[in-house]
This record gives sequence, C-alpha cells and structure tokens, in this order.
Amino acid sequence: MSSLIRLFVFAFCLSLAPFALAQSTEPRALLANVAHTDIDPTPYLVSEKYDGVRALWDGKTLRTRAGNVIAAPAWFVAKLPAQSLDGELWMARGQFEKLSGAVRKAVPQDDEWRQIKYMVFELPPASLDEKGTFAERYEAIKRVVAAAGFPQLLAVEQFRLADNAALKRKLAEVVKAGGEGLMLHRADAPYVTGRNDALLKLKPLDDAEAVVIGYVAGKGKYVGKMGALQVETADGKRFQIGTGFTDAVRANPPAIGATMTYTFRGLTKNGLPRFASFLRVREKF
Repeated sequence: MSSLIRLFVFAFCLSLAPFALAQSTEPRALLANVAHTDIDPTPYLVSEKYDGVRALWDGKTLRTRAGNVIAAPAWFVAKLPAQSLDGELWMARGQFEKLSGAVRKAVPQDDEWRQIKYMVFELPPASLDEKGTFAERYEAIKRVVAAAGFPQLLAVEQFRLADNAALKRKLAEVVKAGGEGLMLHRADAPYVTGRNDALLKLKPLDDAEAVVIGYVAGKGKYVGKMGALQVETADGKRFQIGTGFTDAVRANPPAIGATMTYTFRGLTKNGLPRFASFLRVREKF
C-alpha cells in the first residue's frame, strides 16, 4: 500500500501546482471523430491508423500534440524539411510502450531513435487562408518526403476503397496483422484543425478519454496495489475501470488528474461505456 500512499501525496502536490503543465504552447491540429461501421468510404482517402506518438514539426522544432518539445537527436531533426509537417512517430505495430519510453527521454538515445520513423499524414499550409484539398496535400506530402531523402521520414500511404465491404475487409486485414485500425480523411477537405468530421477513425473497439479522479484498492492478488481507477469523462460521466492494467501500472497507477485512454464496446442505456478497459495514459511529455 506504500506505493499508493506515495502516489496520493504526489497527486496532491500536483494539485497545488496547476500551471506545471501549462508552460508549452499547444499547436493546433486536426483530431478525428469516430466513424460508423456502415460508412461509405468513397469520399475518403483511407490509411492505416498508426499506434504512435503524435508529432508536429514547425520547420525548427518537433512538438507533441500538447505542445511540449520532443528531445529528438540533432541528426534526426536536421534531416527534416523546412516545411511544417503533422504525423506520428512510430516504431512498429505493437511497439507503443517502447516508442513512448524513447520519446519521453530528456536525453535521446541514438539506438532507439534509429528505430523511429516519422509517418507524415498532413501538411499544414503556411497560412490557413490557403486553399487546397487533402488529396492535393497528399500529393504534396509525397513530394516533400521524397525531396528530403531521409529513410526515417515516410508519407503515410493513402488509398481509395470502393465500398463499405472493401472497408471492412481492409480493417480486418490491418487488425489481423497487428494494426490498430484505419483513418478516413475526406479527400475534398480543406486544411482544418480541432475535432472535425473531415477525419474519422475506424477501429474494432471504440476508444475515448477520461480523467483519473480516484482509486479503488486491490483485493486478492492485487492487495497493496490499485484495483480499479475511478474516472470522469468530459461530459461528467463517472465510472470505474478495472481491467487492462499490467502489474507495473497497478503498482504505480496514473496520477489523479491524468488523462487516460480506454477501450469499450458501445454504451449502456445510461450512456456509460460497456466493458471499459484501460489502454494507456495520454502522455503530456
């Protein structure tokens, strides 16, 4: 129980310093809504959803979605173009924890960064007044990446699918291979930021975010560890999540106030997630 006590003290200290994470400037980025399984994919360019760390490049600095600087090696950023980029730092399917650990380090390790790819899926224009569709920006992404000549800088492949049956087959194929799901970006969409239907995510499981507000002590083999998290969604719904944790997470659970991602299978009649399971903490870096 000592580890939980230390965590409670630490969380209380964090509550006394609400500006600790507000030092960074959060960049504007496009965020996906959830796609319905019966969606017609023909208006969209479709790609694999990479399970990595969102990274935005402004021509000088690589930052997380929260706006914090990513301590990438000098040799890595030196090979990125002057053009702003939006994408995902990614190692391989099923390697998120390893990737996240590497990206969080204040002193980057070359051997880890040699395994990291910057998967580019959007090209922020110099001005939001600039016109142009995503299909046009995708062609520009491929040109920018090719000109950089950096093997660890890749354009995320975008493709068309003929109908919903083809979409479901592709989703099954990606998931079977260890992928997370698919992204659907309207081919005719201008560059937009914020959560928008121009970008949709399609996964075999739904996912959402909630804030940790408390803990339930473990029982049985989890005595002395966290048994479940008490969480609250942005719309004020509260519930517990008791599955999906490794022993390490149970021993050192997410801090009070941390934002975590969970998976679920639809909603109950009361609007609560069915079979909610912990996925990961959304890192602030």
